[in-house]
Amino acid sequence: MGSIVLVARLVLADVRRHTTQAVMLLLAVTVATTTLALGLSLRGVSDALFEQTRTATAAPDIVALSGDTGADVTEALTSLTKAPEVVGHHGPYRIVYADLTTRASVSSPVVVHGFAEKQGTINRPLVTSGEWIRSGATVLERGFATALGVGVGDRVTIAGRSYPVAGIAVTAATSIYPWAAGIGPGGGPTDYTGLAWMTRSDAAALASSQNLPVTTAMDLDLRDPGATEAFTQAHHIEPIRVNFRSWQDRATQDTVILRNTQPILIVGSWLLSFLAVTGVAALAAGRAIEQTRRAGLLKAVGATPGLIASVLLTEYLALALIGDALGLVIARLAMPAIASPTASRIGDAAGPDGSTVIAATVLAVMVAVLSTLRPTLRAMRTATVTALSATAHQPRHRPWLTALSALLPTPLLLGLRLTARRPGRAMLQAFSTATTVIGIVALLAQHAQPVRGYGLNGSAVLPNLRGEHDRRLLLAVTVLLIALAVVNTITFTWSTAVEARTNMAIARTLGATPGQISAGLSAAQLLPSVAGALAGLPLSFVVVAMFTARNAVDPPSSWVLAAVLAILLVTAALTALPARLAARRPVAQTLSAEAS
Repeated sequence: MGSIVLVARLVLADVRRHTTQAVMLLLAVTVATTTLALGLSLRGVSDALFEQTRTATAAPDIVALSGDTGADVTEALTSLTKAPEVVGHHGPYRIVYADLTTRASVSSPVVVHGFAEKQGTINRPLVTSGEWIRSGATVLERGFATALGVGVGDRVTIAGRSYPVAGIAVTAATSIYPWAAGIGPGGGPTDYTGLAWMTRSDAAALASSQNLPVTTAMDLDLRDPGATEAFTQAHHIEPIRVNFRSWQDRATQDTVILRNTQPILIVGSWLLSFLAVTGVAALAAGRAIEQTRRAGLLKAVGATPGLIASVLLTEYLALALIGDALGLVIARLAMPAIASPTASRIGDAAGPDGSTVIAATVLAVMVAVLSTLRPTLRAMRTATVTALSATAHQPRHRPWLTALSALLPTPLLLGLRLTARRPGRAMLQAFSTATTVIGIVALLAQHAQPVRGYGLNGSAVLPNLRGEHDRRLLLAVTVLLIALAVVNTITFTWSTAVEARTNMAIARTLGATPGQISAGLSAAQLLPSVAGALAGLPLSFVVVAMFTARNAVDPPSSWVLAAVLAILLVTAALTALPARLAARRPVAQTLSAEAS
């Protein structure tokens, strides 16, 4: 128990001394685990929301639809209710295909279902605001109404007739907005359509007044809801054309709107995790000498290797686990908005399950361990006397580097030498830049794709929900990538400046100005950033190609070039401040501190 208390006190003391570094680690792990948890939690979330809505609205197992009308069609659909597999039905009823326009002149195709004013036991739309249909009024499906910006009490025009909106409702008898139409007027599929309900008499009057296309529908409940495929295969009605829409078909269609969401979040979590590892590794490397001295002090007072390892690793592991917990909480809170971009479904989008929690926790632990294991092992293996007198690691002297750099201007000379003497740090900076390029090019590629809006004749009257959702999500992931890349760049610059403090002080005694020192430190980060940007370009197009259609439009070259140049300019600007602060430290103070 005494060892646990000792480790906890040492860890807390170190966190208080390095609050900024602790916050940076916490931020990196939180962002990575949040994105991963959201991506993994999306598995099955559409099915869960559909099932909750289906239960609340008594949605049918099968909807039989015919583009034909008349007594023969009604008789044929009614005959399905006599099948031994059927235990309940609703209908037949009309589905009228029309156009709807709001007072704000927003237009959209709409299917109008003619229902009874008193709901039955099957296909009971759930009214979420207002009231159910009455004569002369209409009820709009909630996802459709939300897209239109229409509420209870507003008026809409359907096929030239004005109707007040009596209520807003949800149902699982159709797919989510904008795929409310089961079949088109001629028996084929119709996309981007909203749903409204009217009384049977109003729907009949609407169809007859404008000679609108009409589909006849029948809702069926089966004894075995899972046997929908067998039922459709066994019941063919000739010569009537009948299409069957099972609840499985509707549930599958619901997932279309989230088709790109999970890949965006999963790949984004990989990229964010990589940036988190590089950033935390830079933090650990910047504190390597301090940690070595700390290990020497613990050894001097009799600490065992196990205790030393616990002290050095526990801080990072504890912060990583706290970040993991925060990430899971944020994922749970953000799940409803991510999982349901349309308002067509009700219910609670379940947050991270057990497997997701385990995966996110493993990720957090890996970020902490992979980033700090090497400095920790080095500190443990260093002899006590050597650890107590540890100074900055002096890189190997390379004659070829000296000969090459002697021909360069002073800032570039200093930057090249710093880069070449710390190849591991340079590679981390290059990888960080390449990752940022991948995220930004993916965002540009998404914005370059033509988006078909929802509306009449393909006009972009209403936004494309799936396209807008994907763009917002990709933008959020890209912003997080840029934020971590910014933190990493500042960390790399400061760590390099601390480790190269003595060499830079010697350079100043040989005539280098503070401006040249500052420029040299910036160049040490800019050189690997250029290499990372060049490597990131082909990688970014490979990643984009994995998640886009074959006929996808490539982003304009000018966009990509401007993004790469912007990344390099921002890198130079971000490195200027910490480099400037490091370069202004008095030479005498630096050299005397190193000598002592």
